Amino acid sequence: MKINYYIAGIGGLLLLPACTDEESPKENPNIVFILADDLGYGDISFLNPDSRIRTPNIDRIAQSGVAFTDAHSGSAVSSPTRYGILTGRYSWRSELKNGVLNGYSGALISPERKTMPQMLKERGYTTACIGKWHLGWKWNNIEKGNDSIDYSEKITDGPTERGFDYFFGFSGSLDMPPYVYVANDQPTSLPDRVTSGNNIQYGNPGYDGSFWREGPTGSDFYHEDCTHEFFSRAGRYIEEMAANEEPYFLYLALPSPHTPILPTGDFKGRSGINPYADFILMIDSEIGNLLELIERSGESSNTIVVFTSDNGTAPWADIKTLQSMGHNPCYVFRGHKADLYEGGHRIPCFMQWPAKIKKPHVVEQTICLNDFMSTFAAVTGYRPADNEAEDSYNLLPAILKPGYRKTIREATVSQSVNGNFAIRKGEWKLLMSPGSGGWSFPRPGKDEKGLPAVQLYNIKEDPSEKINLQAEHPEIVKELTDLLKKYIEEGRSTPGVPQKNEGEFPDRLRFW
Repeated sequence: MKINYYIAGIGGLLLLPACTDEESPKENPNIVFILADDLGYGDISFLNPDSRIRTPNIDRIAQSGVAFTDAHSGSAVSSPTRYGILTGRYSWRSELKNGVLNGYSGALISPERKTMPQMLKERGYTTACIGKWHLGWKWNNIEKGNDSIDYSEKITDGPTERGFDYFFGFSGSLDMPPYVYVANDQPTSLPDRVTSGNNIQYGNPGYDGSFWREGPTGSDFYHEDCTHEFFSRAGRYIEEMAANEEPYFLYLALPSPHTPILPTGDFKGRSGINPYADFILMIDSEIGNLLELIERSGESSNTIVVFTSDNGTAPWADIKTLQSMGHNPCYVFRGHKADLYEGGHRIPCFMQWPAKIKKPHVVEQTICLNDFMSTFAAVTGYRPADNEAEDSYNLLPAILKPGYRKTIREATVSQSVNGNFAIRKGEWKLLMSPGSGGWSFPRPGKDEKGLPAVQLYNIKEDPSEKINLQAEHPEIVKELTDLLKKYIEEGRSTPGVPQKNEGEFPDRLRFW
């Protein structure tokens, strides 16, 4: 017997791979990986006791499983973090040394590189990506210019060529044109108008978080509907896959609460703070609906759910207003999105797996989102090759053993939007920059005059990074500088055969 499973799409019925009698039934857990966009550590009430925004549904994941309280994205901005999650490798080893891709960029992940969904497919998984891609693909006819794209033709080098059986989403961020849904490889509609979000207000004078850049917009694309659309499709996918004998991997990459900040319906004004806070309440409600669908699927016990964010809160959340209302989206941490400071890359990260995590607990040691590739490899019995997951550590011992004390990560590298490096080992963090490396004070090239070339902080004693100890501890500066140099030159930060990086580092980033 052969069963075909379908998911309804705007462009018609989308065929998913079938399961046959010869294939083994589900043994490995389903995996639902939810990635929020620009959500701060302090925006989650489980992590921030003083939060003015209550997130009971996201909190449920932490309260029933594992809360990683020292979790970091590989970068303080979007594309590099997503690269790291799906490859287990720092993005600065690729051609992308700083910044992010745009909606017209080509593919960042090379065809030769093994991705998380490809790895899981080899272990019998059906795979899906729903939401924001932001890792580049090739639009048809783009070689003649952005205005020459033929949206009636398929894209190439997209998610389905990087390991996903099913994809529904868009190319960049929700504030980056073109605004066109793609189902698998096919745009679902032709642009019929040009839109921008410059003039939408939510009753907060002087603040407009609903910004998006002007660009072509598909006839079925409405910015305010995107978040709900992706949650709805994720729910339908989970319901369809419940009948499938194969385990599934769902990568749900939300476009929110990144700009445009567009709470809808009853969520407008609900927080009493600002639209960003309203948007988080809306996301939390959607998470609750998704968790209920997983429960109703009958497979909650053997379904891993991860919830996290790609970087810290962006300044467009209107951080000053939030703080004036008693809410700090970055919690006690300095800086915000784009920065080397903790506010740029320390993020909420929770995981539930009822079949295996019997006792909810907190993991305090430092982890990186890159680590989920090796963790899922361990869960499913896959052994990465030397040229796979070079910056990914297996977190399973800490997940399954409450109170596990052995250090898993030797050190963790972070990168700002400008490409500057920071390295964290234990309680010490070294920033290879006199300032933030990003958008907060001291800004690169503007506020750094007279500052030391590097910054050293004891994160355990000084989590807000107020006291630069580089002059007092030159031996630690040297130790961490040498370790970072080693990680760069060897093409990996995990034990194994040295690998090659791609592309050349700009002179301004070179400290070796």
